[in-house]
Amino acid sequence: MYVHVPFCTRRCDYCAFAAWDDRFELVDAYVDALVTEVRGAVADGLPAATTVFVGGGTPSLLSPAQLGSVLVEVPRQPGAEVTVECNPETVTEERLAGYAGAGVTRISLGVQSLVPSVLASLGREHDPADVGRAVAAVRAVGFESWNLDVIYGAAGETAEDWRRTLDGVLALGPPHISAYALTVEPGTPLADDPARAPDDDVQAEAYLAADAAFTQAGLANYEISNWARPGAECRHNLLYWSAGAYRGFGCAAHSHAGGRRWWNVRTPERYVAAVRDDRSPEAAGEELPPAERRLEALQLSLRTRAGVPVSALAPEDREELEDLVVPSGDRLVLSVRGRLLANEVALRLRVPDR
Repeated sequence: MYVHVPFCTRRCDYCAFAAWDDRFELVDAYVDALVTEVRGAVADGLPAATTVFVGGGTPSLLSPAQLGSVLVEVPRQPGAEVTVECNPETVTEERLAGYAGAGVTRISLGVQSLVPSVLASLGREHDPADVGRAVAAVRAVGFESWNLDVIYGAAGETAEDWRRTLDGVLALGPPHISAYALTVEPGTPLADDPARAPDDDVQAEAYLAADAAFTQAGLANYEISNWARPGAECRHNLLYWSAGAYRGFGCAAHSHAGGRRWWNVRTPERYVAAVRDDRSPEAAGEELPPAERRLEALQLSLRTRAGVPVSALAPEDREELEDLVVPSGDRLVLSVRGRLLANEVALRLRVPDR
């Protein structure tokens, strides 16, 4: 299950998610709508969740009581992973203890950088000291599963800056790190300023530096942008990458089951109004043909260390792409260079004959 919280104190310059920094008067009504939507789904036979991910936006703007009022309605299997995304400046030991009491088992901190000038370039509000305090709070509360997110490719970020961030996050000893290339999304302040666009070659070098540093520190790459210690992989994201079934709640939340995808209305006010008026918040959906579903599953699996069956690439493509994919039993997995060019490989994938 995915729960979307669309509120932020400030929208980052690169953000194209369904998030708003000017609608805090809707928070209470929005939380009530989430409770109602989850209750309705449960009444319709929603199965117990293996994982729950609360994303945004900035979910850590919700109080433990607000978050707890939603989570208590969510049927969960024993041992379910429950993740909440948090911004470092919003985290306190008291708040995290409240989240743990509400059933949260995993924290994901949006660090992005540990260099003040890079944080400013990204439009982030926290400073590096906030990150250290947040990690100390995570440890004090006793979370064993937690993640640090970082971003590379910001305007003005040097190789030395990136090295400072890599060294800094590794010094904090996280069991999981996600490292994402900065991307330019239409309609964002970043897109309005071409001079701030990231350089592909610089980002490739940054990725290679990250992979080397994380691997040396004992974190294994298990998806293009994710590294973890054994057993610390994000179970929620693994479900996405294995084309599993998921249900989304809240504005703009997406769901998938049985080959059908659907998504809710994008804005929080429309979502609140729909649920309040006992109308479905669903905006639209689509049904994927079986062959297209199988191809999409291959494309997702390619991104992970599970790779794809050898038969997913024609013999001539396997030969041409031999430096991008490597054999692993009866599977093909991306090499480190292949991760940088994963889209090139994905375009060659074919659904094996049955």
